[in-house]
Amino acid sequence: MSSAPQLVFWSCLALTFYTYVLYPVSIWLLARWFPRVSTAGETAVADLPEVSLLVAAYNEENVIERKILNSLNLDYPRDRLHIVIGSDGSSDATAEIVSRYADWGVRLLQYPWRRGKAAVLNSAITATGGEILVLSDANTEYEPGSLRKLVRWFADPEVNAVCGRLVLTDPAHGRNVDGLYWRYETFLKKCEGRLGALLGANGAIYALRRSVHVPIPNNTIVDDFVIPLLSKLRHGGRIVYDPAAVASEETPATIRGEFRRRVRIGTGAYQSLRLLWRLLSPGYGWTALAFFSHKLLRWLVPFFLLGMVVANLLLLNSTFYRVLLCGQLALYAVAVAGMYVRGTGLRAKLARAASMFVGMNAALLLGFCRWLATRQTGTWQKTARDVQPLETASLPEARAGA
Repeated sequence: MSSAPQLVFWSCLALTFYTYVLYPVSIWLLARWFPRVSTAGETAVADLPEVSLLVAAYNEENVIERKILNSLNLDYPRDRLHIVIGSDGSSDATAEIVSRYADWGVRLLQYPWRRGKAAVLNSAITATGGEILVLSDANTEYEPGSLRKLVRWFADPEVNAVCGRLVLTDPAHGRNVDGLYWRYETFLKKCEGRLGALLGANGAIYALRRSVHVPIPNNTIVDDFVIPLLSKLRHGGRIVYDPAAVASEETPATIRGEFRRRVRIGTGAYQSLRLLWRLLSPGYGWTALAFFSHKLLRWLVPFFLLGMVVANLLLLNSTFYRVLLCGQLALYAVAVAGMYVRGTGLRAKLARAASMFVGMNAALLLGFCRWLATRQTGTWQKTARDVQPLETASLPEARAGA
């Protein structure tokens, strides 16, 4: 009677351990043994391609001016940089603020009703020029040289997309607050990029060759994941990770806001399988391994955790399994405590790590339920952030000339 629960318990534990521990070790070793050696030199100013920097914005009056000024001050020839803001039916002053910069060459695409980010990007891309598309978020700021670092890779005809590095900052002090999870994800990106198996991009900072862009369904939620990989399915080519192309973004103001964001990403992850499942084919090599291990298995971990608890409850006639059940319950108790613990000691860090792990999987589970139960749309609820509008008098001076 106990053989089936035992098999379920140990299988779920093994798959969870592989996903979060063995796979990172394996991808690190594979990246060292089979690197896809690639470098990108600096491109001369005269050879820089024409770029369209696209931002889909919904009610971003608190940050859109800062984003425009940051974009105008990028180290890139003004005659080859087109800044385009697509207002997704904004009901605040977003469109009005963007309009102030028309004489600076900033273009407003104002859509009268809200359709969602994917629909705005599809429309904006067809309405703009530029050999290279750079997609960003309204609350993201680029370092001055980041755009040139992104586009330099396109001198290689095999490169179809480039993902930059996003740094998370504290909204109160502006300090780098990259947590354990973000550093973990960045590590995986570096390894997968070195192996030629990078999965998707980061919506805050990535570039795509226009000729390989594939329009996505308007209800797509995780557009930054789907767009590069759908392009890879259709056209092949490589997705590159360049940690030298840096952007910064402030973290959400509340734990609730961050959890809601993760639920939405989880919903989008399950939704994306309908479009991207073919990447699991062994014919895609290291990309197939990364997609299976880094994405598919991780999306299944909430069910592995539930399977462990249920199987464990069926094995309580054994002292050994009673101890294991107590260990699982202790993990969840520590995770709850980690939401409130402060400090920088080892215990506090472990508690926050447990909270991050459990919270992320709870968000994925809820995202799965929403994916099954609701009709998905491309619209989203903005994550609250502690960002104040710029005062006109304090605006930094942008380089003049259109």
